[in-house]
Amino acid sequence: MKMEYDTLTKDMHSMRNNKKEDFARMSEVLSDFKAQSKLQKGFEKVDVEGAWKAVMGTGVTNYTTQIKFTSGTLFINLSSSVLRQELLYGRAKIIKNLNDHLGREMIEKLVLR
Repeated sequence: MKMEYDTLTKDMHSMRNNKKEDFARMSEVLSDFKAQSKLQKGFEKVDVEGAWKAVMGTGVTNYTTQIKFTSGTLFINLSSSVLRQELLYGRAKIIKNLNDHLGREMIEKLVLR
């Protein structure tokens, strides 16, 4: 009886380990799929837009009228010229905070309009 229990325990443990390995492989497959099917740029645009909203907060996003990300440049249209001028002074810090939030250096230039 003890031998059957030990065998069953080992089998369950190996099944759990296989699920973890399958999960890791699934994430790799998804990353490869995004890169090969040219979806990566679309996902990057969504990530950058989410980062802008998260990092800048609702005060700034309420005045944001358009967000566009192309080739490392983030274009932000703002409805307030006063806010635009204030953000221009901290442009380098904004880029750093956005890239930190994204986890990689995606944004090279920030254009405020």
